[in-house]
Amino acid sequence: MSATPEAPLCAAHDPAPRRPSVALPAQACDVHAHVCGPASRYPLIAERLYTPPEASMADFRHMLDTLGLDRAVLVQPSIYGTDNRAMLDALATDPQRLRGVAVVPFDAPVEQIERLHAAGVRGVRCNIVDLKTGKGQLPLDALRALATRIAPFGWHVEFLMHVDEFPDLDRQLAGFPVDVVFGHLGYVPATKGTGVQGFAALLRLMREGRAWVKLTAPYRLTGSAMPYPDTDAFAQALVDAAPGQLLWGSDWPHVYIRTAMPNDGDLFDVFARWVPDPAVRECILVDNPARLYGF
Repeated sequence: MSATPEAPLCAAHDPAPRRPSVALPAQACDVHAHVCGPASRYPLIAERLYTPPEASMADFRHMLDTLGLDRAVLVQPSIYGTDNRAMLDALATDPQRLRGVAVVPFDAPVEQIERLHAAGVRGVRCNIVDLKTGKGQLPLDALRALATRIAPFGWHVEFLMHVDEFPDLDRQLAGFPVDVVFGHLGYVPATKGTGVQGFAALLRLMREGRAWVKLTAPYRLTGSAMPYPDTDAFAQALVDAAPGQLLWGSDWPHVYIRTAMPNDGDLFDVFARWVPDPAVRECILVDNPARLYGF
């Protein structure tokens, strides 16, 4: 894959993951990862923000097995747009162990949703960060129409968004037809702190059982080095609010990262430090993903 000025080549993931410092429970799940390439088979969209090195299903399985993860959820990355073939082909290699989150047009027909469901997809992703809707604005009419079509399948809508830009997030999503999921601890820059209104709205949605949050990619909130201490307050607030609405994911292979490439074992240890209670860790790693993704 060749880089362009508009789509810089990303660093490769660490090929030698270390075992975490704590043992993982059986059926633990990584709920946020991507597979990338080969580009000769899965072309990248021209308007992408980055160009990833190849990150194969074999590499991903090696990481899962080393850490002790039995299940995983593959999330469609932005580099493929609505062409979900790379993810779907990966899901087909292990349909018992894997689930997926796809990207589809807002007007995706029910027939497409049926095919994706049969392939193991359990949600759709909406990238608000790159969608030019304006700060604090959601394409609610289109989202509600799509959510109504996916609701009979038990799917959810996953948002990639900076929740600090949406101070009335809970009111905007009042009466939304399906569960909603937010990546990267809500994706609030660490410098803004946990007191911003959008993060408070996210906590309210979680306490009401209407939202899930992924404890993923702390390096996207901060420029600090591992173990990203200035993200601890966000994780603590989320765990205190509603551990039954939390999920953990590796964000493998850590594309478009602006700090040092983490080792996946060390990254899991950050989560273990956030959640020292083994029973709560098991809830987040096993019980919650089973409920949301239908394992």
